[in-house]
Amino acid sequence: MRGKSRHSSPVAVRTDLQLAALVGISPAIAAIRSEIDKIADADASVLITGPSGSGKDVVARLLHQKSRRAARPFVALNCAAVPAELLESELFGHELGAFTGAVKARAGRFEAAHGGTLFLDEVGDMPAAMQAKLLRTLETRVIERVGGMLPISVDVRVVAATSVDLTAAIAAGRFRADLLYRLDVIHIAMPPLNERPEDVPCLVQHFLSAAARPARFTPAALEALADLPWPGNVRELKNFVERACIHHGGEIIGREALGQLLRGATSPPQLPPERPNEIAPPPRPTTPSLLGPDGVDLKQLLADLEQAYIREALALSGGTIARCARLLGLQRTTLIEKMRRLQIAVVD
Repeated sequence: MRGKSRHSSPVAVRTDLQLAALVGISPAIAAIRSEIDKIADADASVLITGPSGSGKDVVARLLHQKSRRAARPFVALNCAAVPAELLESELFGHELGAFTGAVKARAGRFEAAHGGTLFLDEVGDMPAAMQAKLLRTLETRVIERVGGMLPISVDVRVVAATSVDLTAAIAAGRFRADLLYRLDVIHIAMPPLNERPEDVPCLVQHFLSAAARPARFTPAALEALADLPWPGNVRELKNFVERACIHHGGEIIGREALGQLLRGATSPPQLPPERPNEIAPPPRPTTPSLLGPDGVDLKQLLADLEQAYIREALALSGGTIARCARLLGLQRTTLIEKMRRLQIAVVD
């Protein structure tokens, strides 16, 4: 029997409408942005893997915002944060009197996400019984509320994420292989931050731009931050920048202040040794010379500078042309013309 659509009594859920930005200039992040553009409008399930704090939720939101479902809800559920006995009700909803405490009927996350995207974070921690029910829903696109008999059709794109090695979990009997095949139609792997240190300065600037009273980091401090391991990945870096702005808002942070901030962390990393040119920087000449003995190719120099600013603005704006143009104080059409002249791919 074909399920009947019924999407009344929507559950109170967080639907994240903030513009997602996948910040970075590394080849890995550029490849992920390109993949998102290719698959955004597909309805196929997506599995995002990667270590905790690497930005899997940002990829999920960006997939939704670039899809034809963008005007519909984006509903997120952390499967590891919900007690096993409540997870079925959270996902599928329940009817009045279905269990002790069910004083009224309540829609679940699938119904709340109807027409949009359901993001199942930490799906690798889902109990085995719920894995079977999720698999059946992915196959039929029909749910039943707990305590209910009425099948309800749902139109939902499922994006799942996990920091668990699901292949190893299958071998250990903790995860269903058939569910993995259903979820892993398209696979996006997020790299840890220490594999893309070139993204650290961009991420720092991105987080500073959201601060009410931002601090400023010297180039030497940014280089030192890029050399740190960041085991908590982007989330740890974001928390560090927030702490820096609380303690040093409106100030310039050099290596000394940086060391103090790092020592205040829960698991303080060791600051990398200073580079020789940071220990004793050469004195600046009284009247600095901009030209070498052989002069300079001014046209090429300006083109390189222009290209560098555009690429950094693109990284900070998550590749969105309109936002990038605002950062650079340019008209959108002017920016596109410059990007084409400088052979920078125009993707919006």
